[in-house]
Amino acid sequence: MMLLSRLKSGSDVRGTALANFPEEQIDLTDEAVAAIVRAFCVWFSKKSGKSAFTVAVGHDSRLSAKRIADCTLKALTESGADALFCGLSSTPSMFMILQEKDMGADASVMITASHLPYNMNGLKFFTKEGGLEGKDIAEILALADEGAAPHADKGSVKNVSFLGRYSENLVRFVREKTGKDKPLAGKKIAVDAGNGAGGFYADMVLAPLGADVSASQFLEPDGRFPNHIPNPENAAAMKSISDRVKETGADFGIIFDTDGDRAACVDKSGEEINRNRLIALVSAILLSEKKGTIVTDSVTSDGLTRFIESRGGRHCRYKRGYKNVIDKAKELNAAGEYAPLAIETSGHAALEENYFLDDGAYLVTRILVTLAKLSAEGRDISDLIADLPEPAESAEVRLGFTEARKADFKAKGNAAIEDIKKRVPALAGTALAPDNYEGVRINFDKEHGNGWALIRMSLHEPIVPVNFESDSAGGCLAIAKELQAMLSPYAADIDMTNLNKYIEKS
Repeated sequence: MMLLSRLKSGSDVRGTALANFPEEQIDLTDEAVAAIVRAFCVWFSKKSGKSAFTVAVGHDSRLSAKRIADCTLKALTESGADALFCGLSSTPSMFMILQEKDMGADASVMITASHLPYNMNGLKFFTKEGGLEGKDIAEILALADEGAAPHADKGSVKNVSFLGRYSENLVRFVREKTGKDKPLAGKKIAVDAGNGAGGFYADMVLAPLGADVSASQFLEPDGRFPNHIPNPENAAAMKSISDRVKETGADFGIIFDTDGDRAACVDKSGEEINRNRLIALVSAILLSEKKGTIVTDSVTSDGLTRFIESRGGRHCRYKRGYKNVIDKAKELNAAGEYAPLAIETSGHAALEENYFLDDGAYLVTRILVTLAKLSAEGRDISDLIADLPEPAESAEVRLGFTEARKADFKAKGNAAIEDIKKRVPALAGTALAPDNYEGVRINFDKEHGNGWALIRMSLHEPIVPVNFESDSAGGCLAIAKELQAMLSPYAADIDMTNLNKYIEKS
């Protein structure tokens, strides 16, 4: 049996659950799932001091969901735990069930692989304190590799419906904030769930608030994801909801990822509100209520920093990874610096007022409260970000490693980045960004591209993503050429092909 520790992906467990072709190996097998869930029971019993406990289980719309759910429930009950089976669920709802005392759940397991291809799946674990950290997952997988299992009497399984209550809580929140029973009456709002788990939002949240949801699409759960990838970072997915808003004359559009922990929006003109624009919108809403610090990942724009500062806030640009930005925001709050929002450009957004849970449904619900209020004043949601400085150009190039260096790519990639940090101060027209927490962020003056670039290591893959933006037409090409010269000494380690192609095509 393979080492289950290989299935660690950040703070989740992820692996191949279905074979696309005969020779593809399934590593998230029944045996693997059972071993991991038994190990979780051992870990949780030790952490909580409880020998008897109840675990809620939910899943997204993936084709492998039933198989993995059956394995999970069997492993839980054989470990002596009672299980609450919630069926189709969003990831945030599987944390929120732990906050409802009458549900009686002590921990939960969400079966999902987020936006990954349909043949992948995984396990995400929650306690009442929040999602598990990467070190917790490493410990659980180490226990699984050792074959750890509790010795207890068989537990029971109870089928429960929680998504309805989760939705009712969101509806109640909007009504309390607006003071109206149907504050979205007269508004046509299109939801695109991409055939993931987020389809509930149209009928269970928007419709009770008075919205016309007839323009919504792809609400039916279908683990083949036949229409587009359920991912707000995917260009085709964003175009799909943008086109839908324009075709139907909707006032607003919402798109969710597969398991509902990420979301993005579209305004009535079909303009996408994602990445920097989404961060700016939520920042504007929160900073209008109380000034504080907005924590984002490392690839956000300089224009966003200026926007946040213009609203009286501070921008803390931190490391990629939604757990990283959440942990940083928690750290700031614990030190006495109010940080109401931790958000990634991917759409992961966690608010201090909502347990710092990355919850796409809560995020758009928070936005809809403001949309309803602005509508009563004859204003539109996009008015809040009309002055966001947008770059003239932006690009991302993902560089791999040469065949000879793939085995030790982390060491080679990090060494190159550290070396570049030392070289940049001596290069003409460049300077190290002062607020750099990840990789190396470089500012370029007007003669050398008029923008910035970030060179970093991917969190999970043998990839060096390079993001760059310019405030001038043609600036990205100039920056790309500067980067080409900057990275050329490492061409034996880092594969420059994609950067060279970008320059040739520009």
